[in-house]
Amino acid sequence: MPEKIKIVCLGDSITYGFPFGHQASWVRMLDDVIDAELINKGINGNTTSDMLGRFERAVLKYNPSYVIIMGGINDVICGESYDRIIWNLRSMAEKALAADIKVIMGIPTAVDDPSWEKLISRIRLWIKVYAEEKGLEIIDFSKAFFDSNGKLKNELLLADGGHPTMAGYEAMFEQIDLKIFK
Repeated sequence: MPEKIKIVCLGDSITYGFPFGHQASWVRMLDDVIDAELINKGINGNTTSDMLGRFERAVLKYNPSYVIIMGGINDVICGESYDRIIWNLRSMAEKALAADIKVIMGIPTAVDDPSWEKLISRIRLWIKVYAEEKGLEIIDFSKAFFDSNGKLKNELLLADGGHPTMAGYEAMFEQIDLKIFK
């Protein structure tokens, strides 16, 4: 009998499901519809440096089939440089690939702050180009938060302008194409 696939979801509060908890997260919604073991390794407040620092114990020790890596917003809010953020994201992807783990890059969600959103959009673009170059799958979570004209759907964000509402988490889940886990 083939071993059940295992998926580690590595990220920050938006992976964790803040402020509602794991039960409201897109990870739990995915867990409800896929025959796999899902491990939510989202930690509130984590930057990509934090994620890279805990990569071995949060991802590699589980020997997953897949890892979904999503981060970068906290880095931007904390003033981290674009170069450091993409270095961290690339390093995590390379560590997973070296361990024969299939990498799925999560495209960061929206933030209702034009200056932060400008840098986050650069990170999104880099992730898309990098994933295409490396043949990695992506989940474009940001698509959930913009209408067809590129206008932010504020109703999907909490008053803090950065965390999804319950409907926002549902919209994130809807961006996941289950075929990427075949």
